[in-house]
Amino acid sequence: MAPAAMSDDREKFAVLRAGTRFWAVAAIHGEAERLMRLHDLLAPRLVDGDRLVYLGNLIGHGTRIAETMDELLRFRIGFLARPRVFAADVAYLRGNQEEMWDKLLQLQFAPSPPEVLGWMLRQGLEGTLAAYGSSTAEAMGVARQGAVAISRWTGQLRARMQAHGGHARLLSGLKRAAYSEAGGLLFVNAGIDPARPLTAQSDSFWWGGGSFGRIASPYAGFTRVVRGFDPSHGGAAEGEFTATIDAGCGFGGPLAAACFDEQGALLDWIEA
Repeated sequence: MAPAAMSDDREKFAVLRAGTRFWAVAAIHGEAERLMRLHDLLAPRLVDGDRLVYLGNLIGHGTRIAETMDELLRFRIGFLARPRVFAADVAYLRGNQEEMWDKLLQLQFAPSPPEVLGWMLRQGLEGTLAAYGSSTAEAMGVARQGAVAISRWTGQLRARMQAHGGHARLLSGLKRAAYSEAGGLLFVNAGIDPARPLTAQSDSFWWGGGSFGRIASPYAGFTRVVRGFDPSHGGAAEGEFTATIDAGCGFGGPLAAACFDEQGALLDWIEA
């Protein structure tokens, strides 16, 4: 069973009901066409009792961010329409791209807005800006104008995002991590610090990729920790207690999804 310390913190963590299998979708990075093709491959493979988790970095880097969000919402409707499926059976994690987008919408509070914005743009946020009606040039210009101008601009970004039905709600409901109710599987975006408990990970989930390789025993009692983004772009990998399912989507590679049983065994793999 999942540790009691986590079971009461469902605002931060998604708890996937005990099921037959657990599908995990790697970082998408705004590659809408790949996501559509992956969903086409995934739909006929689904069986009764399957659960589904998207491992963050839904946005960023790609040029079809809005279309990616629309496709996520479209597939969710079909997934939940299946018999004996509940809303909690599909989960969406926060990745570093979603974390940066959230911080961008609070840029007026940053100590050095132009510096912070420049760093985020170098990390791939430009595509998300374009999706919601802005640009690098506009953003950098506003960032130099002070808190009032930045606040007005971020308010406009929020309004444009809210104009896309469901986008703001999906992004505001992202979880830091997800785990199976029986405690066999833990799903994260990019990393985890094995020296710290799950509830104390903070931003290790999206910036702690370097420590992921140090997991040499079952972390917090979980049989396997699964991540969907490798910051070093080392590719998909399966260890004794971990699995990375990133095949390079957003960086020239395909989008991957993997299926696991409760004990962490890899049952299926698809790419688009």
